[in-house]
Order: sequence, then structure tokens, then C-alpha cells
Amino acid sequence: MLVMGYLGAVIGAGFASGQEIVQFFVAYGFGGLKGVLLSTVLFAVFGGLLLYVAHIQKAGNYQDILAYLMGDKAGKVIDFLLSIFLFLGISTMLSASGAVFHEHLYLPKILGILLAYLLVVLFIFTGKKGLLFSFNILVPVKFLLLCLIAGYIVFSFKGTPVEEYTKYLGANFLLPWPISSVLYVAYNFTLAMVVLTEYQSITSRRNGIIGAVWGGLVLGILLLLNYLALCKFLPVVLNYEVPMLYITGKISIEVKYVYTIVLWVGILTTAIANAYGFSQRWSSFTGLNYTFCLLWCMTMALPIAMQSFSSLVSAIYPIFGLLGIIILIALIYRAVKDIIKKLYYNIIQLISRIRE
Repeated sequence: MLVMGYLGAVIGAGFASGQEIVQFFVAYGFGGLKGVLLSTVLFAVFGGLLLYVAHIQKAGNYQDILAYLMGDKAGKVIDFLLSIFLFLGISTMLSASGAVFHEHLYLPKILGILLAYLLVVLFIFTGKKGLLFSFNILVPVKFLLLCLIAGYIVFSFKGTPVEEYTKYLGANFLLPWPISSVLYVAYNFTLAMVVLTEYQSITSRRNGIIGAVWGGLVLGILLLLNYLALCKFLPVVLNYEVPMLYITGKISIEVKYVYTIVLWVGILTTAIANAYGFSQRWSSFTGLNYTFCLLWCMTMALPIAMQSFSSLVSAIYPIFGLLGIIILIALIYRAVKDIIKKLYYNIIQLISRIRE
């Protein structure tokens, strides 16, 4: 269950669309492959550290973790900034819906944006049961489809070796591949932290740490498959807002349409989660009616959603990756400090027993 929770938190619409993988890994050519391996290690290590800290502190939610890692005041500031990310995430998902409609269904972008807008509002008004059910069904389906499609392309399609594009690709990006990979892990882990912390109460410390590490490794395997699949179609995939739909179309039109449906539902559920979380926070912060806050945030997200999906991903995600890096540094510091304390205590106890 914890592994699936980790996957569900990271494999959002940005991952499933392929746009995240293109911008953070494929765009760096062969360096992106090293970035994938680095990200795999970081997802596994930080997942394990988070569950270790959550069990040590008996943290019931991510606010408790933030308060422990950053202190009460700084923790509240970080939580406020995460709320901004939720709002921008709404715009990004609405834009993604528009990109799917325009780029692959050959319909107006505004139609995809407005339809997603209406459905998000409708789903939230009708309650959370349907939403939770869709998450429980969608995450395994997305994971399975991503594995099957990416695996099939990796082993069945021939493409130009990625090494031929490495020099050209790397020259077009300001950040070195290691920094890009760390930013990718940082902003994804910040979102995953919200989900993973909830498992503290239903897992033992040992099982929680092992489950988080396995979740990170499985994420890395899926990331590698998708990286290799997308690289098969360089440099064409760099020109698509939703590159995974382009490569699924290379298998068959039927596969493309099935994946389009799953991806679009994934976009909706991500937008619903962001809108629900932000509206709750904004209502609590301002004292305004929740329904008003929901309609306000959805409407305010529309102008930003008119921007291209790829430009929103490239602008928003790295910025919040920097926020994630602060959290990860604090996590390393707290976890290592606690481990050293325990080792020191055990050594002192051992010395005392030897002397006795």
C-alpha cells in the first residue's frame, strides 16, 4: 500500500504526460540517463528518511513534519508556499487538459480548459467518495499502462541513438543535469511528503522505511523506462506538449485513445486534489465561505491556464523544486542528527557495560 501511495503521489498528470520527463531528463540527452539513476537513489533514500523521522516523531500529518524540520514559524511559511504551488498546479492541470484537446483530439484548447474547469467544480461539490474511488482505480491503471507502453516501445522500436543529440540538447539548457535531477526529486518529494506521512500510523517503523525505499526504486524503474521510450523519438518529442500521447500513437491509434482517456482522468484528479487542498486552506486562512473560495481559485486559475502546458512546467516546477531542496536539507540534517545521537548513546551504553 505504501509503495502505491508513493507512486500515486509522484505519477501525476505531469509525469504521465511525459512533459516532466522530457524537460528534466530527455532534454539533457545522455546526461539525462545519469539523472534518472541519481533520482532513483534520491527517491529511495529520502523516502526511507521521511518514514524514519515520521515514526520517531509520531507525526500524524505533514504539518507536524514541517514543524519538526523547520520550526513552527518557518514550517507555516513553507506550508503557505506549498498552498501557492497547489494554486499554480490547478492552472497547470487546466492547461494540460487544453493541450490534450488541442494537440491530440484536434479540438479548441479553450474547450479542454473549460470542460476540466466545470468537471473539477462538479466533482468537488458532489463529495470525496467518488474522488477517492477514482484515485484507487486510476493509480494502478496508470502505472500498468505506463510500464506496458514504455516497455513495448523500448524493446520494439528502433530510434536514433541518444548520444547523437547529447551535445545539441545539453547546450540548450542552463542547468547541469545533476541540478535538474535534484530539482525534479525535490518538488515531487515535497508533494509525496503529504501522502507518505499519513502511513506513519498504519505501518511499523521497519515496514514503513522498507516500503518507502521500495517505492523510490519502483519509481526509478518507471522513470527509466519512460526516459528510454521518449528518447527513441528524439528530437520530435521536444516539440509536443504531451509527448506520451505522441509515442502511444506510434503503437496504434486505439492505444493512443485509451491512454488519452486515462491521462485526461489523471489530469482531472490532480486538478481536483489541488483545488480541494487550496480551497480548504484559503477558506481557513480568510474565513470566507468554502464554496466561494473554490469558485474564486478556479476562476483565477483560468488566465494562467491559457499559457502553454510545457512553459508552465518549465517555469513553476523548478521554482518549487528550490523549496523542496530546503525541506530535503532539513530532513537530512534532522535524520542524521538523530541517528548520530542514537549511535552515541548505544556506544556509551556498550562502554558502560564493558567497564562493569
